[in-house]
Amino acid sequence: MAIVDPIREGLAAGWKHLDGASYEAPAKLQTLEADVIIVGTGAGGGTAAEILTQAGLSVIMVEKGPLRSSSDFDMEERTAYPNLYQQAAAMKTADKAIGIFQGRAVGGSTTVNWTTSIRTPSHALDFWAAEYAVKGMSEADMAPWFEQMEQRLNISQWTFDPNRNNAMLRKGCEQLGWDYTVIKRNVLGCWNTGYCGMGCPVNAKQSMLVTTIPAALSGGATLLSRFEAVKIEHQGDKVFGIRVRARDAALKPRADELMLKGKHYILAGGAIHTPVLMMRSKLADPMQLLGKRTLLHPTVLSGALFDEAINGHSGAPQSIYSDQFVWQNGAAGELGYKLEVPPIHPVLIASKTLGFGKSHAELMANFNQLQVVIALIRDGFHPDSPGGKVMLTDNGFTLDYPLSAGFWQAARRAFASMAELQFAAGARKVLPISEGVGYLNSWQEAKAAIADMPLAPLKTVVASAHVMGGCPMGEDKAKTMVNSMGRSHYLQNLSVMDGSVFPTSLGANPQLSIYGITARNATALAKELTPAAAPASDVVLDAPVTEG
Repeated sequence: MAIVDPIREGLAAGWKHLDGASYEAPAKLQTLEADVIIVGTGAGGGTAAEILTQAGLSVIMVEKGPLRSSSDFDMEERTAYPNLYQQAAAMKTADKAIGIFQGRAVGGSTTVNWTTSIRTPSHALDFWAAEYAVKGMSEADMAPWFEQMEQRLNISQWTFDPNRNNAMLRKGCEQLGWDYTVIKRNVLGCWNTGYCGMGCPVNAKQSMLVTTIPAALSGGATLLSRFEAVKIEHQGDKVFGIRVRARDAALKPRADELMLKGKHYILAGGAIHTPVLMMRSKLADPMQLLGKRTLLHPTVLSGALFDEAINGHSGAPQSIYSDQFVWQNGAAGELGYKLEVPPIHPVLIASKTLGFGKSHAELMANFNQLQVVIALIRDGFHPDSPGGKVMLTDNGFTLDYPLSAGFWQAARRAFASMAELQFAAGARKVLPISEGVGYLNSWQEAKAAIADMPLAPLKTVVASAHVMGGCPMGEDKAKTMVNSMGRSHYLQNLSVMDGSVFPTSLGANPQLSIYGITARNATALAKELTPAAAPASDVVLDAPVTEG
């Protein structure tokens, strides 16, 4: 069947889109104006754009990455990583010890994530209220906002049988009596291919690319793609413009610039890039908080070989998770970890395993029998887990994230839990992804080996797909940069609506948290900016745009 591409159809119908690669600036700096300027088109920027546009406000969205669509998504890693990810999916912390996956295209990370949709855990919300004076964000307060976004993005429990990769996670939990949960996914008409991380070729994933951004563009919003916000112009307690610079087809900076002016400005470039823009623009930061406490859910991996075919490249990437160990010692206790599985694609796995030559070839030769579990270690709650620090450099930024003793203790416990689970599920042998540890042939052998195996940066593979923090929210100005509604403490017409506002990590995948919190805050902003209009809470969102 033919797959309708809503992006190409919309552009042909007259959507307002300006591509930095083809923009030719006039001799005098050109100014574009709108009620609201939004930097970033991911979970926060896309959600805010739709709500504000449908409240009758004019909106300009700015995205550093390109505008890609289903017609471009060929399910090839070699195409997806350079086109859709920050630094071609090769971004790392300053010491190269943690690999970071972050989207870089219209739709942000929602275009390439694995569709896992989990509400903010009550443990995190309660901790934020107690430690950062976050107001109006209890589990009960947030429930209607999560429900609104779950309906908008067709977030519902995955009713199909899990693929073998996820099924082994479930089987291990059942054998051990551990908690596990069937994941809710933001999909509609999903073909269950398993290639979500490379952009959905059938527009089933209800990312911002095919839902809120088309709705905003159909409502008159303007999209600037391949434009980077380089400076927030401000004076006193107000922002009066954002300067953006065009990028060429290869995303290299061009000299051509635009000035964007609005009544209100929203930063939604994501953790790392929102704090970087604020620091580069020298915004007020009296407590020196910007870029600090950047959280990653640093993640360790455990491989296992089964006699049966796992074929972890096929089927929904994530459909089962276990919270058995996330909150066992309370939010402020020793670091807990969430157990999930990743999709198993050749480049992704080859780059996230150790060894070379014969040992690496042997692993890849058994690719279809390989099952992988990951442990996402929640950071930011315990004093021994303060996160990292984003710092400006002459050419951009760097993220320093020291892996603490508390992290390594949690990592060792996580390796043991993953091995126990995999053997319980029937694994023939288990391979903790840490240098110096070979295949382990039984749970008894693994338990002893993991207790003594050396763990260290660069020896142990650590990855992150969840970047959070760096511009925390709350009412305590000594600890936060924006208030509980995402409004700057220091600039009256500036808001932040992305994962950078999280005071800690979540112990859960972040996209639904960003959707719900942004829906709440953008609705309040829309009501403020349109006082004569109908109450913003009465705004009816359009049905999802999808074909497939």
